[in-house]
Amino acid sequence: MDIKELKELVKFIEKSGFTEFEYETDNVRVYLSRNVQVGQIIAPQVQSQMVTTANQPVTTGNATENVVEKKSEELSGNPNLVEIKSPIVGTFYEAPAPGADPFVKEGDIVKKGKTLCIIEAMKIMNEIEAEFDCKIVKKVGKNGVPVEFGETIFLVEKV
Repeated sequence: MDIKELKELVKFIEKSGFTEFEYETDNVRVYLSRNVQVGQIIAPQVQSQMVTTANQPVTTGNATENVVEKKSEELSGNPNLVEIKSPIVGTFYEAPAPGADPFVKEGDIVKKGKTLCIIEAMKIMNEIEAEFDCKIVKKVGKNGVPVEFGETIFLVEKV
């Protein structure tokens, strides 16, 4: 991508009204963000989810910190683990359709190029594929829950 194309992209984003734009290929990553005008309301990010049943005690504390600590412990315990991170902001889906079997399950051994999940961004379904042969150790992403750019969605072990 040259500077002329980048300038045209910035003009397009300004005219479109988008406040954020992200584009990524194998060798180029572009992230554009505009300042939000006063008067616009931005919804706060969801920090964590709390699910309880009648027999479970309600826990307090920062669930996000607990997940990060748990993930760090898992990574430090096995040096062969690799994090697969979301390449875009969107909604994580583990299956091609509601009610369908998930693309992968924990314990599955997958080949390079196999679809691991879908991340929906702006009504576009983006298939996330394995970049190498691996074993799915843990599915971190939750079905139907938003993910951020760079957020871990799978822990895998290279095979």
